[in-house]
Amino acid sequence: MKILVVGLGLIGGSMCKAMKKYTYHTIVGSDLNRDIEYAALRDVAIDETFSGSFEGIELVIIALFPEAAERFLRENAEKIGEGTLITDVCGIKGEFSKRMKKISEDHGMRYLGIHPMAGKEFGGYYNSSADLFQKANFIVAPFEDSTQEDIETLKRLSTEIGAGKIVITSPENHDKMIAYTSQLAHIVSSAYVKSPELGLECGFSGGSFQDMTRIATMNEKMWTDLFMQNREHLQYELELLIANLNKYADALRDSDAEKMRALIAEGRELKEDNLRHRVGQPN
Repeated sequence: MKILVVGLGLIGGSMCKAMKKYTYHTIVGSDLNRDIEYAALRDVAIDETFSGSFEGIELVIIALFPEAAERFLRENAEKIGEGTLITDVCGIKGEFSKRMKKISEDHGMRYLGIHPMAGKEFGGYYNSSADLFQKANFIVAPFEDSTQEDIETLKRLSTEIGAGKIVITSPENHDKMIAYTSQLAHIVSSAYVKSPELGLECGFSGGSFQDMTRIATMNEKMWTDLFMQNREHLQYELELLIANLNKYADALRDSDAEKMRALIAEGRELKEDNLRHRVGQPN
């Protein structure tokens, strides 16, 4: 295929590099920063920069923040050829995907969103990698009327660039699950580093501190967009977490060691059960 990737940040840049390394697709790259486009050309991450013409483009991968992704599609829908497959790699689907689908279908295109579960502590093209998606989970979020052909096209592309497991789910269920598995963790990390002890941690921290704080460096513009578009699911998970945290706080306040042991045991048992379940799942 001839594939246009719009947005050459961490994910878009990595997709370009991965497709050039592991596939025979022709890759066209587009970024508002011309220096990034030239860097991608020098790195042979793309075959050409986007000229403004969609002629010959069979697949458009939009790797922008959700709001910008929707704006790009809306502004360019009339220029994109009928029958072109549109996808995005945003960490939100739900209502966002419904709007993207409507814009696409109103102009004779097809839309199907995906979400590669991969990332790094720092974003941007210069942190992108051809191997970012090796063994990563990929979520494909079709609608009931999405064609099996389009689903297979994106599954095949995901596999080509390294996907370890591909999950097919609805846009609505995607958002419900991502609120818990991804977005909540980013909020917790952001809140965790607001202790006045942060500046004094050097020499006292280990792996657990690094695990808890790694994603606090998230891009506030993108993650605010994601949080707000998924606020109902995320608010539910956050309030549930706060309620659970208060149980630990109560045990400390009451000097109740037995209650604390029970809470810790409950968490350990739940995680051990989760690990046993994961071992039994197919890749």
